[in-house]
Amino acid sequence: MNRLKLPLFTLACALPLAACAATPEALKPYPAAADGYNRHVIELPAQADEAEHKVEIIAGKTLEVDCNQQRLGGQWQEKTVEGWGYSYYELGQVGPAMSTLMACPDGSRKPAFVRVGGEPQLVRYNSKLPLVIYAPSDVEVRYRIWSAGSDVTQAPRQ
Repeated sequence: MNRLKLPLFTLACALPLAACAATPEALKPYPAAADGYNRHVIELPAQADEAEHKVEIIAGKTLEVDCNQQRLGGQWQEKTVEGWGYSYYELGQVGPAMSTLMACPDGSRKPAFVRVGGEPQLVRYNSKLPLVIYAPSDVEVRYRIWSAGSDVTQAPRQ
C-alpha cells in the first residue's frame, strides 16, 4: 500500500507544474532560438489587477567572485513577433565581468550569481501570453514579480 502512495503523491505534485508549461501551440508564433542561444519561457499566473504588477527579468552567470561588486556587460532588446504583435526579449552577447577594485581579504572568494548590469529590465505583467526570453546558452535567466503597494500619496503642490 505504501508503494502506491508515493507515485500518487508525485503525480499530484507534478500535475500543476505540467499545466503551467507553455504549450507548443502558444509558442508557435515565436522564433526558434538561434545557435548559441536558449529560449526561456515564463508562464505567469493570473492576478486580480495585472496593471499593478511588473516582471523583472534578471540574467547572469554564477562566477567565482571576491568582496568587490561585480556586473556583466550586456544589452536587452524588446522585439515584436512579425504579424502577431507579441513582444519578446533578447539579451545580446554578455560581455566580460566588470568589478570594483577594492583590496579583499584572503579567502573571500566564493561562487555567486553575477547579474547583467544596467537598468533593471521591468516588463508588463500579462498572464494571457507567455513571457519569452532569448539569452546566450551560458546565461541563466531568473525573474521576480513586483507589485504596487496599496498606499497612494498625493504629491504636494508648490
